[in-house]
Amino acid sequence: MAHTFEDLVLMQRAADEAHTAVGQLQHQYGPPTQTAWNDEQQTSWATAWRAWRDLAGDVQAAVTEHAAEQGTPRHQVEADVKKAARHPDLAAGG
Repeated sequence: MAHTFEDLVLMQRAADEAHTAVGQLQHQYGPPTQTAWNDEQQTSWATAWRAWRDLAGDVQAAVTEHAAEQGTPRHQVEADVKKAARHPDLAAGG
């Protein structure tokens, strides 16, 4: 499935938000090696981690496909997508 650059940016933002959610749960629950997590905490964290992993994998695959379709180096597409997703003011030239 072909993705536009804007699609890739939205996908990256979703992956970034999922990553933030994983970090927030870890911060809330404490380090797993120092604090025993209960079953609910383990399940919450694992679910959030899988969501992040899946979204990150999806965006990586889409970036690879987009780069091949556009004839652009993959690393350049990835950098441009991350810049646009995380710093839209800079990506827009502002």
